Amino acid sequence: MIRYTLSELCAEIGEALNECLAPSYWVQAEISSLSERGGHMYLELIDGKTAKMRATCWSGTQEMLMAYFESETGQVLQAGMKVLVEAEVHYHPVYGLSLSIIGIDPAYTIGDIAQQRQRTIQQLEKDGLLDAQQLLPLPTLIRRIAVISSPNAAGYEDFKHQLDNSPYRFETQLFGATMQGEGAAKSIIAALEEISNIQLPITNNHYDAVAIIRGGGATTDLSCFDNYELCAVCAQFDLPILSGIGHTRDVSILDLVAHEALKTPTAVAEWLIHRMDEQMAKVADLMLRLQRTAERQILIRRHRVEMLEQRLLACNPERIYQRGYSLLTKNGKIVRSVEELLPGDKVTTHLADGSRDLKV
Repeated sequence: MIRYTLSELCAEIGEALNECLAPSYWVQAEISSLSERGGHMYLELIDGKTAKMRATCWSGTQEMLMAYFESETGQVLQAGMKVLVEAEVHYHPVYGLSLSIIGIDPAYTIGDIAQQRQRTIQQLEKDGLLDAQQLLPLPTLIRRIAVISSPNAAGYEDFKHQLDNSPYRFETQLFGATMQGEGAAKSIIAALEEISNIQLPITNNHYDAVAIIRGGGATTDLSCFDNYELCAVCAQFDLPILSGIGHTRDVSILDLVAHEALKTPTAVAEWLIHRMDEQMAKVADLMLRLQRTAERQILIRRHRVEMLEQRLLACNPERIYQRGYSLLTKNGKIVRSVEELLPGDKVTTHLADGSRDLKV
């Protein structure tokens, strides 16, 4: 019987693995956890419930691979992502088996994200939520806006500056939320619930619309805006949702369900100002039309008065006298028939230039 110390056995296992394993492998897995320490990235990779292994991306490689992954996908590597990584298999007498990541294929993750995005869109469509916001009527004047944004974001400041320098008086109230990374979707949902709690007791008269804006920071890690739960809550919200979340390359699912989707916070502000311009132009046009209608009616009424005046003038006895006619009265009453006259009656004849008493 050959006896081994634990160290000797571990060394033999290590040698055996080195002899039979390839220099590296391309491995498909899901990231269940991820952390950074001292420039190194430490991950736990899983394959459903059937396999789990620790992995490390050392500082020199980590910086290069993460920059490459981020530039290709537009997102930072995070827990929950499915990845295809090139890894070396290592065995350590104390820490056991682990992987050292030396490469990554962003196309694999992009494909998985695209598939998940498509599944979310299909589910929203199946649930009748994809176009639900479009059924809400826009208020004629949108002046009172509930704003969901990070309080210190440059995009929020741009949004406020644009509105404050417009010729209109807008009223905004900020509901602070985390706008990127893990927990962002839940944070935005919580802000929407806070708005709803304020809005509903006063019969939908407190706010005209909700603006969800993000800008002025990093453009990566926007996956929260493709979250089904967040998009479903927005789709069913009682107020029109205006989105301006700073996507420069893609349209998020939140953009698809929002009543109005704009690219940036500034674009949302410009849209609000432009809508006010349109409504003010309509008011000005109505005032002009009302003025023209009133003037036209006054001209018509004036013409009718003039016609009546002419008719009255035509019927004036003075005009009749001037034509050679006279009016005969007896005891102050108009004589209409010769039967009313008897010999000796005193009558008065009225002519254009005066009257004379006569005797029949």
